[in-house]
Amino acid sequence: MSANSINPPVVVGIDGSHTADEALRWAAVDAVHHDAPLHIVHAVGAPADFGPGVDFHRVDHDEYLKACAVRLTAARRFATAAAAPVDDLDIETFLVEAGPITTLRDRSKDARLLVVGSHGMGAFRRGLLGSVSTAMARHAQCPVAVVPEPERYSPHRLRGPVVVGVDGSPCSMRAVDIAFDEASRRGVPVRAVLTWSEFNRYIPRTEMQAEAETLLSETLAGHAEQYPDLEVQRVVTEDRPAKRLLEEGEVAQLIVVGSHGRGGFAGMTLGSVSQAVLHAADCPLIIARSQS
Repeated sequence: MSANSINPPVVVGIDGSHTADEALRWAAVDAVHHDAPLHIVHAVGAPADFGPGVDFHRVDHDEYLKACAVRLTAARRFATAAAAPVDDLDIETFLVEAGPITTLRDRSKDARLLVVGSHGMGAFRRGLLGSVSTAMARHAQCPVAVVPEPERYSPHRLRGPVVVGVDGSPCSMRAVDIAFDEASRRGVPVRAVLTWSEFNRYIPRTEMQAEAETLLSETLAGHAEQYPDLEVQRVVTEDRPAKRLLEEGEVAQLIVVGSHGRGGFAGMTLGSVSQAVLHAADCPLIIARSQS
């Protein structure tokens, strides 16, 4: 199996942190479900320039690189074991002397999915979203999965549904495509969530509810035929979108949202709903972008 335009890789960034290990485990399982290669990337940064008159001991950096190479070897074994209950996994590892944000952003250009932990070695408290995961959510050029530490979600949720936010935007349409694909491969229901509000609208609530139900039906049109055996759960209600997605996500194994919705504009990197869910979700989250 090789990475190409037909079967691009799942790329996961590691740094030795507990959360990165969980992201690696999740990425390995997702890659094998999609029969995709897994690329494990350890970006360690370039040696610092200490300026004139300061002696930099290259041996220290060489020893650091050796330790990182050992970490990558262990990561390969860990990923192989994580994927083994499903199938064999094609794995490549990369030790890169560059910053993680630049490295992962560049590799996202040719990836089917980029996976990062919610925070890494530099995070100082639980729940703090790290700089790498935040940057990738905003600037990666493929869908991004952000995986929290495992203690934030219980094992019984591994049979929970895939929850997807719907609003009719191009990014939302891409999120629906991803959610149906992920749910089908995992053998669990997909739960499509569309909320509406009466803010600045002067028509009866019953009419707004009917409009929302029609929009959801139009968005999901065709997916039932493509996935005839997949259970589809529909949630259409008056509520704030991020709040309702997080509530539905309390029993989910995965949430999928668009990077920005109907209120987005050209050049926007991350919308208010996706950003709110990104910072508060306690299960893995995929942020999708339109393919235009």
